[in-house]
Amino acid sequence: MDKPTIILATSNGIGMGHLTRASAIASELKEFANPIIVSMAAGVVEVPKIAGVRFEYIPGRDRNWMGRYQWDSYLRDRLVALIDETNAKIISFDGVVPYPGIIAIKSKRPEVKLVWVRRGFWQRTPQKYLLSLQSKMMDLIITPGDFGQSYDNGPTSTRNDSVLVKPISIFNPKSILSREKAREELGLDKNRPVCLVQLGIGEADINSKLTAALTGLLGWKDLQVVLTKEPVDSNGKNLAPSGLDIKIIRYFPLANALNAFDAAICAAGYNSVHEELAAKIPTLFVPNIRGTDNQSARAKWAFDNNMALTVDQNNLNEIENSARKLQDQGLRIKLSANCNNLPTTSGGFEVAEIFKKLLTTPTKTGISLPITLIGLRIREVFSRGFRGFAYSTLQLITIVYRWVKPHNKGKVANSNKIEIYQSEESEELRKLIKSGNPFEHLVIGASPAYKDRRIKIATKAYLK
Repeated sequence: MDKPTIILATSNGIGMGHLTRASAIASELKEFANPIIVSMAAGVVEVPKIAGVRFEYIPGRDRNWMGRYQWDSYLRDRLVALIDETNAKIISFDGVVPYPGIIAIKSKRPEVKLVWVRRGFWQRTPQKYLLSLQSKMMDLIITPGDFGQSYDNGPTSTRNDSVLVKPISIFNPKSILSREKAREELGLDKNRPVCLVQLGIGEADINSKLTAALTGLLGWKDLQVVLTKEPVDSNGKNLAPSGLDIKIIRYFPLANALNAFDAAICAAGYNSVHEELAAKIPTLFVPNIRGTDNQSARAKWAFDNNMALTVDQNNLNEIENSARKLQDQGLRIKLSANCNNLPTTSGGFEVAEIFKKLLTTPTKTGISLPITLIGLRIREVFSRGFRGFAYSTLQLITIVYRWVKPHNKGKVANSNKIEIYQSEESEELRKLIKSGNPFEHLVIGASPAYKDRRIKIATKAYLK
């Protein structure tokens, strides 16, 4: 009997959280299903190394390869085509906001189960006002557990519409390399201390935080500093102070080699916290306040429970001084030991078991998107007082206006040919994504009929 297909779709977030959670779930699904990952994140090229499953890259709307209205329809049509090609029974979406193109799948293929993997720790952003609508459109909502769950006071924390599972991580204590083997794989000296630094490079404030963190590591005897990108800004200026032995290492998934590190300095995203702490690495978390993820609250939980250090992300002196504290071996031993109390990161297995049961349960039917939207907004308007009434009224006007007249910016005018790419070769695919030139990526093993259908979908979206 053929295994059922389950499609795991992810948005393109600031980090790799959405994609690695999907990969962790896919790894567990392989026992009884054929998982396929589709993602708007460039990191999808690494999926075969993480999960060993097939994948497709979908350009996000931020690529501006087509107009907003075209993109919503394009996303819906691409996913429906993949559902038909693979006879998929479930499609899950891991992202902050399910796009209209995701929700619209139900209007085309109502028999397919629609699942939202909805991370907690939301900041109080405007997206919270559509939570009720988005949640109502799903067959199931799953919340990936968080080590710092008790510090989550965001808009999702008080809702009772989801199933909470243990933290989801690609870190696996059964498959992680030993300290000696990990250092051998990464090309590191086996007898010298190593600190991993992952703070990103790009905008001026991020660059200054990286410089402050690296400065705090000066004086650590024989230290090897591992970065995943060259520490230079857009003008080629070196962001690292002199006197450090810096090694640029690109290894994926790095979660398999975490035993190589004596310490780490990184953002407090979902991935980092549930990999570094799960691996018991003494870590300084420098929260990234961009996006909807409340990294400051997650990092504060780790600090208050003596499992990691954290800082005010705006205070460069504090970043430097806290990085210097990692040189204290006694502190590192204490932080690492306290991580022994953490729960397992077995959420991927739990989600796989939920999906197995979902395959045999009835599907939600009869949901009308416009009617649901109007009903929800009316209830919210009259339950929030005058100020809430005024704000909700403005929001309702905006939503209705955009429903009738959606954004239509960034339409590609020079795409006179549909380029097809059907391979999992990561370096070549990464170059295509970085090039900015529109192309269509097809899952390995796709039928000629699927290829023809995809060309028609792309032609409709791209060409005049």
